[in-house]
Amino acid sequence: MTSQRRRAAGTAAAIVLLSGCATSMTGFTAEEGGYAAGDDSVVLLPEIERTEPVELSGTTLQGQLVDITDWRGAPVVLNSWWAGCGPCREEAPALAAVAERTSDDGVRFLDINIRDGAAQGLAFEEQFGIGYPSLEASDGAALLPLRGVLSPTATPTTLVLDAEGRVAGRISGPTDESTLRGLVDQITGT
Repeated sequence: MTSQRRRAAGTAAAIVLLSGCATSMTGFTAEEGGYAAGDDSVVLLPEIERTEPVELSGTTLQGQLVDITDWRGAPVVLNSWWAGCGPCREEAPALAAVAERTSDDGVRFLDINIRDGAAQGLAFEEQFGIGYPSLEASDGAALLPLRGVLSPTATPTTLVLDAEGRVAGRISGPTDESTLRGLVDQITGT
C-alpha cells in the first residue's frame, strides 16, 4: 500500500476491524534489507477482545528506568525500530508529530530500539526530533511482554495500548500521521 493510500485510509478513519486474524509470532524475522517488512495492516481490537495489560519495563537509551505500569490511566503508543531501518526512518517524523500533538491529551509514547546501542539510537532521535524515551532492547527481551493477540511481527510495528494498558491496536509496517492519529483517536474515543 502506498503512503498516499495509507494517508487516505487514515483520513477517512478506515480502521480495519479484524477479529481473530492476529498472529502468534513472538518476534521479528530478518528479510533482505535487515528488517521484517510489515503488511501495512491496521488492526483495532474491540474492548471485549483485548487481553491482559502489558507489563513492560527497561532502561532507556538515556540510561533511565521506565515502567509503563506507572502510566496506567493513559493510552500508550509503543513503536519498535532501529536506526538503519529505512521504513523506521520514513515514519519517524510522523511519530514525533503525533506524540507532540497528543501529549496534552495524556497519550504517552515509548519506542523500543531493537538493534542499536545508545549512541546510534540517540543520534537517530536527535535527527528526527523524537522527544520521548526509547528502550534499549537489542537483546529482544522487551518484545517478550508483547507476545499475544497483536504481537509485533514487523519492523517497524506500532502498538497502541488503551488506558488500562491492554493492546488495543497495531500498525504493521511504517505509519503516517493520519493513520496513527486515527488509530489513537479510535482507541481513546477522542
